[in-house]
Amino acid sequence: MNYTEDELIPLSALQHLLFCERQCALIHVEQVWVENLFTAEGRIMHERVDMGNRESRGNIRIEYGMPLRSLRLGLTGKADVVEFHLLNEESSSGSKSKGKWKPFPVEYKRGRPKKDNCDKVQLCAQALCLEEMLNTEISEGAFFYGKTRRRQDVAFDRALRLETEKAAKRAHELIKAGETPKPVYSKKCDSCSFVGLCLPKTIEKSRSVNRYLKNAIQKL
Repeated sequence: MNYTEDELIPLSALQHLLFCERQCALIHVEQVWVENLFTAEGRIMHERVDMGNRESRGNIRIEYGMPLRSLRLGLTGKADVVEFHLLNEESSSGSKSKGKWKPFPVEYKRGRPKKDNCDKVQLCAQALCLEEMLNTEISEGAFFYGKTRRRQDVAFDRALRLETEKAAKRAHELIKAGETPKPVYSKKCDSCSFVGLCLPKTIEKSRSVNRYLKNAIQKL
């Protein structure tokens, strides 16, 4: 069963969800946004990419800021860049002719490749949107990371597709529930722009003290 237009959630929610469900809820349930140096640099990079419209380079046509939507996954958003690669088709006689344009999504990131799959899931979600919109199959895409200044190709294999679909379903469940999970501190919290608002160490420590006092009282 497909989602309606009113039920669509931002593609970015999948990356927020996989990074931290509490962060996802703060942004998409409580409608809170906190910016730091890292998010500002990322925003500026995306704005520069979105300034373009379209261009052609040989057998590659490039679309900037392309709107995306998937009613199957309930997602909407925008691709930084979608390259359309012109494929050469070989006929039965052996001669080559120009064929179809194959989409190749490219996402721009300010930092470095991450150890987890939160970036890859976001890119895969873009590919799934394009597949649904254009009735085609997309086998891979790429990231361009600002720190390394290099592209990193990503294959959209079955495992990544399933993880992306699962993340989309979970994001819908979390946002529909309208409840923000309690904080759980980990090392990645230190680089999160929400750390001053979320206060994971303080709140978690407070809960630990409360549990200690409750257990102490029960033992009396």
